[in-house]
Amino acid sequence: MLTGVIAGAVFTSPAVGSILAAIRAVAQVGTVGTLLIVKNYTGDRLNFGLAREQARAEGIPVEMVVIGDDSAFTVLKKAGRRGLCGTVLIHKVAGALAEAGAGLEEITDRVSEVAKAMGTLGVSLSSCSVPGSKPTFELSADEVELGLGIHGEAGVHRIKMATADEIVALMLDHMTSSSNVSHVPVRSGSSVVLMVNNLGGLSFLELGIIANAAVRSLEGRGVKIARALVGTFMSALDMPGISLTLLLVDEPLLKLIDAETTASAWPNVATVSATGRKRCRAAPAKPLEAPDSTAAGGAASKQMVLVLERVCATLLGLEERLNALDRAAGDGDCGTTHSCAARAIQGWLKEGPPPASPAQLLSKLALLLLEKMGGSSGALYGLFLTAAAQPLKAKTDLPAWSAAMDAGLEAMQKYGKAAPGDRTMLDSLWAAGQELQAWKSPGANLQILSKAVKSAEAAAEATRNMEAGAGRASYISSARLDQPDPGAVAAAAILRAILEVLQSQDA
Repeated sequence: MLTGVIAGAVFTSPAVGSILAAIRAVAQVGTVGTLLIVKNYTGDRLNFGLAREQARAEGIPVEMVVIGDDSAFTVLKKAGRRGLCGTVLIHKVAGALAEAGAGLEEITDRVSEVAKAMGTLGVSLSSCSVPGSKPTFELSADEVELGLGIHGEAGVHRIKMATADEIVALMLDHMTSSSNVSHVPVRSGSSVVLMVNNLGGLSFLELGIIANAAVRSLEGRGVKIARALVGTFMSALDMPGISLTLLLVDEPLLKLIDAETTASAWPNVATVSATGRKRCRAAPAKPLEAPDSTAAGGAASKQMVLVLERVCATLLGLEERLNALDRAAGDGDCGTTHSCAARAIQGWLKEGPPPASPAQLLSKLALLLLEKMGGSSGALYGLFLTAAAQPLKAKTDLPAWSAAMDAGLEAMQKYGKAAPGDRTMLDSLWAAGQELQAWKSPGANLQILSKAVKSAEAAAEATRNMEAGAGRASYISSARLDQPDPGAVAAAAILRAILEVLQSQDA
């Protein structure tokens, strides 16, 4: 790519003396000529132009191309189009041509033509932070700046906040509209290089969301994306925004884009088209299940529906409290996660009666929570229910339910690595499991479950005085953990909801 680069002060053209020093340094190592690639800004044109004239007066062969790839302005202004992120593609093409042995004049002509088939448009959520200066523009919380440059200057339009898909579609419409004098003539059947550029303040996650939206939108227009480059190529300090660049390409130009380079920031992109590649796959078909041996819709099935409905109502009612407890010990989403599980169960119940077989019911619930609940809670509940279902395949009496509790707790400890006393949901479940051992003895009844629930609630409350030994809370100072563990509170509440339904049915 580039042989040399000259840095100026922040958002300022480098001094003529610095540019001339760079030209001389390159000339002294024996090059046959120097090409200056300049973004179209007044200060850059003046300073690089003057340095070029001085170098030529010294007998150094120097050419200069001024790149203007901005697609923001619908009416061309005297200053012309600003130089934006597309300039990086010109660096790549020029460097590849030079490496291939092309002459200075040929490189200059070639990149000048390439620049005419390129456009860039930026969008941002706010201005950037220029050291020692106030923001160059202010936005409301529901506004987005469209068509801005790379020096913190305001854009051409201020639009309302919208989804990534909507903003990307708006950008591409603007960039490719024939009514826009600075548009890129991209139409159905065109082949392009897409560059999704981080203006400095976005995360990889946000950049990926925009890139995905851009790829889908272009493919929906019948445009072939020959290459998709995603990363930070030309930033404006910490500006929380992106720019999209489209370059029309043919095979010879694509070979120059694909040419190997040792420039460390150039992405290692697969030299295959982004269009036509599968980005996701359909899930494999689920294995056939054994038929439910117990009649669905019977008394047992109706009782299970009542139990599940009460559990869901309980968890939805606890959402805010669990989130508040979790903010002190984790990421503040324990209530949200449990509410997701509750809504998933409610939706599942609407599809039809659940299996009356306890083993099949627990297995179904495990799969549902693993898919819909997410996080470590979903995995732990999934583990617990999957393991608990196994002893209930042969029998469903009270000793079998006690064995199911044991199996679930064993699986949680084996894979979750938590133990009683570690300030987790296991504390509540473990306390209940100890009481349910009495179900394995003759004369067991519902009173034992009542004692188990009370023990679980007491254990949940006791977690406020424990030091966390597992989970995210284990990374937090124990001095800050003065509330009960939200997972333990949720587990105890679930057991209480089950008990209340069974007591009302038994009355």
